Amino acid sequence: MNIEQLYEYCLKKKGVTEDFPFDEDTLVFKVLGKMFALIGLKKWESGEKAINLKCDPDYAEELRAEYSSIKPGYHMSKKHWNTVYIQDGVLQPKFLLELIDHSYDMVVKGMPKKLRDTL
Repeated sequence: MNIEQLYEYCLKKKGVTEDFPFDEDTLVFKVLGKMFALIGLKKWESGEKAINLKCDPDYAEELRAEYSSIKPGYHMSKKHWNTVYIQDGVLQPKFLLELIDHSYDMVVKGMPKKLRDTL
């Protein structure tokens, strides 16, 4: 999966915006102002293709145990975030999209009902 596909998939979700709140290199996708995905653009261009995604803590542990390409979140809460390294053939694109959906859903679920209702 390439970065354009990830970009388009994330932006198609309801209430999503893109931002560069940390620096010009870190692309952040937010749902109603809350982060659910981050991509380091310079690292991506240099071949280290990865995306940081929010994750249920128990599920995060399961994923890390099962997949060597899923690690605790780089520069993020290790309990609630995973860094998913995207290598050809290791993770199926459909599974990666499911992880993005999970991250988005986790963030939405944690919002007050009034905010959720705006989606």
